[in-house]
This record gives sequence, C-alpha cells and structure tokens, in this order.
Amino acid sequence: MFTIKDHKILIRQRGNELLQIEPWGTNALRVRATQYPHFTKEDFALTEEVKKDGQVHISEGKAVITNGKIRAEVTDFGEITFWKEDQIILREYYRSFGASNPHSPSMKVFAREFTPIYGGDYQITVRFDNNDQEMLFGMGQYQQPNLNLKGCILELAQRNSQVSIPFALSSLGYGFLWNNPAVGTAAFGTNYTQWQAKVADQLDYWITADDTPRHILTNFTEVTGRSPKMPEDVMGLWQCKLRYRTQEEVLQVAREYHRRGIPLDVIVIDFFHWIRQGDWSFDPKYWPDPKAMVEELKQMGTRCMVSVWPTVDRGSVHHGEMNDRGLLVRTERGSSQTFDFLGDTRIYDATNPEARDFIWNAVKKNYYDHGIDLFWLDCAEPEYIVYDFDHYRYYLGPDVKIGNLYPLLHVKAFEDGMKKEGREDSIHLIRSAWVGSQKYSALVWSGDIKSNFASLRDQFAAGLNIGIAGIPWWVTDTGGFFGDVTAEGFDELLIRWFEYSTFSPILRLHGDRGPHDIPNLEENTIGGGFCATGRPNELWSYGEKVYEILQKYVTIRLQMKPYITKVMEDAHLTGSPVIRTMFYEFPEDKTCWELNDQYMFGPDYLVAPILYQGMTSRQVYLPKGQWIRMNTSEVLEGEQIITVDAPLDEIPVFIRN
Repeated sequence: MFTIKDHKILIRQRGNELLQIEPWGTNALRVRATQYPHFTKEDFALTEEVKKDGQVHISEGKAVITNGKIRAEVTDFGEITFWKEDQIILREYYRSFGASNPHSPSMKVFAREFTPIYGGDYQITVRFDNNDQEMLFGMGQYQQPNLNLKGCILELAQRNSQVSIPFALSSLGYGFLWNNPAVGTAAFGTNYTQWQAKVADQLDYWITADDTPRHILTNFTEVTGRSPKMPEDVMGLWQCKLRYRTQEEVLQVAREYHRRGIPLDVIVIDFFHWIRQGDWSFDPKYWPDPKAMVEELKQMGTRCMVSVWPTVDRGSVHHGEMNDRGLLVRTERGSSQTFDFLGDTRIYDATNPEARDFIWNAVKKNYYDHGIDLFWLDCAEPEYIVYDFDHYRYYLGPDVKIGNLYPLLHVKAFEDGMKKEGREDSIHLIRSAWVGSQKYSALVWSGDIKSNFASLRDQFAAGLNIGIAGIPWWVTDTGGFFGDVTAEGFDELLIRWFEYSTFSPILRLHGDRGPHDIPNLEENTIGGGFCATGRPNELWSYGEKVYEILQKYVTIRLQMKPYITKVMEDAHLTGSPVIRTMFYEFPEDKTCWELNDQYMFGPDYLVAPILYQGMTSRQVYLPKGQWIRMNTSEVLEGEQIITVDAPLDEIPVFIRN
C-alpha cells in the first residue's frame, strides 16, 4: 500500500488515486494527488531550489513523514493529518465509514474529490476540518474590510482591484499554499475549509509549520521567491493623475515641484499617450521629444514611468503581425474581441514566451531607448469585457485552468527585459499578481477603487493581507481613484489617506478627479488628444491648508528614508511585509491577533490611521515595551489601551523605544 522513495511517501488507493507527500523546503511538505498514472512536471509557484530532506517510516496501517517542525500522518485509508510537533494543526475532512474521524461515518464525503469534466480533466476539491479557534490571513487582495478571513468565501480569480494569491497564514502556526493557478474558490467555513479548482490535472498544495508568522513567511518565500532590493530613488513621492495629456504638462508639473523645493522621485504618464492601444509608443503630436523630456526630468531628480496596457487595437501597428503569429488571447466562441474600452481590442498572450518578447521589444524601442525605465502595467489581470473565464484560451491552456498566472508572466516580460539591459533597479507598478510575482519587482496597486472612507478601510485590510501573501511592495491610489473633488469631505478623505500612504511601502498620488469639465484637446476618435482628463491632482491642487498638511507628510517620509531602506532590505532577505499586522511583530500577544485597525510599518513604527470621516480621536493598543509618540515625543508604557487625539493634520504614530 505505502511506498517510500527519496524521502517521499507514495500511496495508490481508492482505485486510481495516486497520492504523494514529500519534504519541500524548511519545515514544509508538498502534497499531490492525481487520477492520472503520473504527476505533471509543473511546479507552478514552487520555483526556488530548496532542500527536500525528511524522515519517513511506516507502522501498522499508517505512514509518517517528518520535516523539521512539521509531521504528516497518512492512514491506509488515505486520510492525512498534519502536526506541528505534538499539536494537530490541520486534518483532512472525512465523513465516511473507514475514516478515523468519528463524525457522520455514513455520509461518504471524502477530503479529496476529483469530479470528471466530460472529455477533459477534473474539477478538484480538497476539504479540511474546522478549528473554531483558528484565524486566517493572507490570500492576496480582496475588496472587503475583513482582516481575519475566517468565515469568508474568496474567488480564486483575478479582477480589477482583486488579486488572488492563494496562501493563507493560520494563527495555529502554519501556512498553506494552494499551488494551482486555476480559477476556483477558497471557502473558510465554520464547518470546514474547502479549496476548489474548476479545471486541473492534479491536486497540489504546500504546507509549512513554524513558531512565528515571520518564520512562516520566511519559509513560504524561500520556496516562491522574494522581492529584490527596492531602489532608494523611488521611496519618496510619486506624482500621478488621470491623465497628463502632453509632454509640456508633465514638465510643467515637475518644474513646479522643483521650484517649490519638493523632491519628486517619480512622475507617471497614464494611458492614451499613444495613438491606439497596442502601439506601445507616444503620439508624436503631443509628445514630440520624449528623450529630451526624460533628460530634463532626470536633471530634476525625477524618474519617468509610462503606462503600458496589454490590449491591442485592431487598428494598431502591431495587431496584424501579432494575430498572424498567434500572440493574442483566443476566445472559445463568437467574436475574438476581448476588451472594448475606447477601441475594438484584443489582449496579448503573456503566457506565450514569444508574445512576452514581442511586447518588450516594442517597449524597449519606443520607451526604454528614450530613457524611460519604469513601467506601469495596467489592466494586468487581464481586464476583459466580461469575466467569463471559460471563454478565453491562452498559449498554456484554458483561462479556467491557468488564468491566474497571467499577471505573473506579464510582469516577468518586463523584468526579463530590464535584466537583459543590465538593470537591477526595476520596479513595475502592476494591477494584479499571483504567487511569486514579488521576485519580478512587482509593485502591486489596489486598482480602480472609489474615493470614500469605506474603500480606505478595504485597502487597509487588503494591504496587510497581500503582504502576508508574499507581496511586500504594495500601494493604493491615494485619495481613491473615482472621486469628485467638489464632494463634501473630499479634502478630509485625501488628507487622511495621504497620512496613511506616508507609512505605506510607496507614497503615490493618483486618481480620476471629477467633475470632468475639462475639454478634450481634440474631438477625433483616435490619438492622444481625444481622451478625457481629470482635475489637477498635485500637492497644491486642493488649497493652501491641504497643501501644508500634505507637504508636512512628504517631509516626514523623506526623513524616514534610511529606516525605509532597512525595512525594504528585510523584505528582500526574509520576505517580511513592509506594512505588518500587529501579530506579525508581537505573535505572543493575544490582543494583537484581534486588532484590525492599526498596524506596524516595519518593526518599529506603530501606525493607527483614521479610517472614518469626522473622527478626531481614537483608541490605540500599545504592546509590551516603551513607545514614543511621534508628534509629541511623549514616552508611554505598553500593554495598555490609550485614547489619543487625532486632529486633521495628525495620524497617531508611535515609535518603539
């Protein structure tokens, strides 16, 4: 029944199922099961070279595999239980005669389920028993305010502002990776947990157990990859809006920052600086000399970033060749159109290596060779007319089977291209990600979100959870994306959001600021002049009172650069998030596991943002130790809840003494 080979347990049981458990990295195991004769060669997220040593032994009716602090026991019935030293941390959900679990033995419910798809592969499900004391975190970025994901149902699919990274960290001391890029669902129920892939060849998951969340994240990023060192020249202010329409508009804004003595690290040129989507080049009518523009920006200490969409208009200079060479995403039925925003467009196939080379070569010729070395990879999920995942097919297979890989392979195209040019200072702003995107210099931003405090609260939870999912570089549109500057309370929202962003991985202003009453440059149907723009969105655009507060926090951000550099080094070396849940730094403090409205910026700054309109004071929990209030230098003892004032120009921040 059991076979031991190269530190692995193999078991063929219940007819055709082949099950394998093996050591994979530090204190970790990989589990695979299939109905086929052999496992596939795909490792998906498990890309890094790691040790695969462990101990295996067989006793009566049971096989046991141990790798450091984690142990798995599998019965001859095929039931798997995971232990962290002497404590059960996870057990498969069986409700059938013959299983060791005493509950409902006649239901014939098995933990691992392979539902055949007519003429194809399987829909795959795995279930685990519930633990009422468990809290779960991570999983990427979802637009909801729950930091603890216990009780949540999460779609495993990429959408605008939704980023699926299927890694969950448990308060019981383990981390679990669903190693499958298929569209599916994760349901963290109070009766059981269920993971499901709509289409797959095999079941594949990875689990690690360790003493602290930091150790778990270190183990996880050991097998999936870590972010490089963040370039120091992007840690200050980023300026962006919808949208700078001309070369002169960009230069005027940068010159004004320079005149005011405010360092500007990055200025961003948004979409429709081109003629048609898929040209991947400037419209020369409005951008006559990009190289001269970039040179002037560099002289002012500012790097230039341009927006690159994966969409290809049928009228673009590249569509014909890309279509002929099979470099575009295919549809399974009907029209081949996949996106219809301001054009009749299709999407390039980032899962095809030739397509990745094609887009990079165009970007290099039309942007990089002009000196532009930062790229904003918008619509990277990719965004479709409708998210009918069963309608699209890639080079690597159907969207429903491998679609979550798209943003990872898209950012890889740009990271590989920059590496070919000998560049080690990349950072790619991207709207989506999957497991391991961090190793390709991905800076994930939280998508097209609304300008209100409810959305700010959603981003608070999203930023902390995506960090736990292995992505330390993350940013929001400060002030939200869809916003009307004349709306009551908008200035308050912008200030509170800017204060929060100051203590985030990147400080970036962006948004589509209404009302939209600025005339287009021209009324053609193509080119860089016909597309609308939003209201000004610079520091000084909202009046002197707002400007003084925002400028104050830019100064604070710049003063923290040496500290931020150290935090980014920690992310590079260990995989630690930049913004961290309280329990990440204080795992022994039970109160810290319950907190959902304050966080740590690196190891030393405790940040308690203002997340509700009109709030001018709030409670803050200080963990064990001494804390210095940033604005007053007051020294406070920890292990207490305090109430602090928070006038409009102040975010409560405490520094570990």
